[in-house]
Amino acid sequence: MNFVLALASSALLILSLPNFDWHWLAPIALTPLMVAAVREKRGLWRFLVGYVAGVAYWFGVCNWIEFTLQTHAGMSPVVAWLVFLLFCLAKALQMGAFAWAAGWMLPTRFGVPASAALWVAIEWTHGPLGFAWLTLGNAGIDIGPLLKLAPWTGVWGLSFLFAILAAEIANLILRRPALPFFGVAFALVVLMLPKLPGIEAAGERATLVQPNIDEEQYWTPQAFTALVERMRVLSIEHPSPLLVWPEAPAPFYESDPTMMRFLSAVARDQNREVLAGIIGNAADGGNLNSAVLFDRYGHKVSRYDKVNLVPFGEFVPWPLGPIAFKVSHEAGDFEPGSLPVVSQVAGHKIGTFICYESVFPRFIRRFVLDGAELLLNPSNDGWFGKTHARFQHLAIVRMRAAENRRWILRATNDGISAAIDDAGRVRERLPLYEEASRTVAFSYERGLTLYTRLGDWFPALCALGVLANYAGLLTRRRL
Repeated sequence: MNFVLALASSALLILSLPNFDWHWLAPIALTPLMVAAVREKRGLWRFLVGYVAGVAYWFGVCNWIEFTLQTHAGMSPVVAWLVFLLFCLAKALQMGAFAWAAGWMLPTRFGVPASAALWVAIEWTHGPLGFAWLTLGNAGIDIGPLLKLAPWTGVWGLSFLFAILAAEIANLILRRPALPFFGVAFALVVLMLPKLPGIEAAGERATLVQPNIDEEQYWTPQAFTALVERMRVLSIEHPSPLLVWPEAPAPFYESDPTMMRFLSAVARDQNREVLAGIIGNAADGGNLNSAVLFDRYGHKVSRYDKVNLVPFGEFVPWPLGPIAFKVSHEAGDFEPGSLPVVSQVAGHKIGTFICYESVFPRFIRRFVLDGAELLLNPSNDGWFGKTHARFQHLAIVRMRAAENRRWILRATNDGISAAIDDAGRVRERLPLYEEASRTVAFSYERGLTLYTRLGDWFPALCALGVLANYAGLLTRRRL
């Protein structure tokens, strides 16, 4: 029964997130796992209950990885599924640790908030430990009354809210003595927070380009010339002061003077700023995943080099290089950048983060803290194929907009290209899997949220709360 309850939590978590988006399940998603953890008195078996839940969760949320491995890494179906299963087995360790600790923590006096804090602290570790993706808080991206929490605590506050409600329900089911209504009290505080920005008309204009380039395109000189012409047509058919190209699976090299002259001419001839995804040159001659900005006079203003690279997609983690698979043809050939870059555009400041970097909230807020009034997100979700991953990625990007109260203009290779407002709402979007360009409206914003100012203060506080609760339990046992 405990394993059945654990798998029920996995199913509820999966259903609460994109592409199912049954958001109303989020406050109860962890309840079955917490009940199972308290029921199971043996520590090892309690860990295994959570571990099984973790394997099932990652299998359901990230099964698009198997598609990517098979399609773009050239693996056979059997090998791709095996590698993906190994990924699930590794990622599940954290949910196993959660169940192990929550099982003895939840029935204690302050076990409800402590268990919720534990969940947030463990979610917080995903990025530093190699791979971050969705958090439980992402299920709240379309729940306006709760999303008000994002500018204060980041996505972590929403994860805490859902987890504390789940813990309270679990305690009621188990009929355990505890101080009641922590979750209700926290929810009431959230409801009293200031409202999200209203849906107002935006006065600025930008053009998003979506070229729909085949990820496995073989580039001959003729094919590349044809692509450049397509990009030119897509760029000029919708005039606006700002043009945004995506991260694209094409040989747009900064070292190619013809390519750089072309981008300069597009900016100069159309009297507009142009941001384009390119392969930049590192000081040691290596490759960088970069975005270059030209002003309306055709001068290169700045270049941002992607800091947070995708494991096995853009670099192969040491010491696996000689034996590891590569998702893309250039995997392992990219070097990371070092710092966020904020650039001037027509009297305003913009920041650019590239694709997968959207999963790092603490990193994205640094652009805003450095003065960015608008965020641009060139991306390539073509690696996902026609899976639900691109909808998950969009939800992640939307949360970054809500946390920092900034518009985000997202240009992708084949979708989802969109204009996202400062409350995380999608205002306009381009059709999926089509070659297209569109002029979208947006606004520059200048205020700083508490989350932008302080960063991940909330998960840090949760981690300290867990340690304090653990220390208190040990002290009481000794007494």
